[in-house]
Amino acid sequence: MHIAEGFLPASHAVGWTVAAAPFVVHGARAVVTEVREHPESTLLLGAAGAFTFVLSAIKLPSVTGSSSHPTGTGVGAILFRPPVMALLGTVVLLFQALLLAHGGLTTLGANAFAFAVVGPWAGYGAYRLTRAAGAGLLPAVFAGVALADLATYVTTSVQLALAFPDASTGFAGALAKFLGVFALTQIPLAIGEGLLGVLLFRVLTTNARPELERLGVLKPAGNAA
Repeated sequence: MHIAEGFLPASHAVGWTVAAAPFVVHGARAVVTEVREHPESTLLLGAAGAFTFVLSAIKLPSVTGSSSHPTGTGVGAILFRPPVMALLGTVVLLFQALLLAHGGLTTLGANAFAFAVVGPWAGYGAYRLTRAAGAGLLPAVFAGVALADLATYVTTSVQLALAFPDASTGFAGALAKFLGVFALTQIPLAIGEGLLGVLLFRVLTTNARPELERLGVLKPAGNAA
């Protein structure tokens, strides 16, 4: 998720920045629209950004010698939809690169594409599919938050495999290697993040139900959630 400064070849860094840029610009417009039309959501937007920053800043050592992070983007994607998280997630990564030396500026585009674009969209897709299948809010939140985490690291693995293909097995061999580096730690971490998302939404349904109803996460009182 946090590919280090200067780690990617220049062409890859530029390419991923170009790929992420339209999503971030769209996200900026979505945030402006949300704040202009619903200024009461500003506090919850800030909380979603802060939650993502704090959770993704937690650095956990991996048994494979690397390190892993929760992402926190699934919660914001469920609340405000993925375009909003494209901007919030990129801002989070920028501040982490500047303040915490997590990731870098030259790799910001690649990290944003995995963390702020693919992760939120994958998580939101899992959430919507789970709800469409008839599941309640909390199982859908678990699926969405967990998959947002996993999809981010799968995308990072693809990015690294494209940049550094294996000498004998090429892209496929490198992808298997990078996925293996992350999997042992990231799968249980994604499950834990999914459970944390469930606990958070249990609190929100009690303390912020009107806002969740306005955002379409919950149906109005008197209907099933």
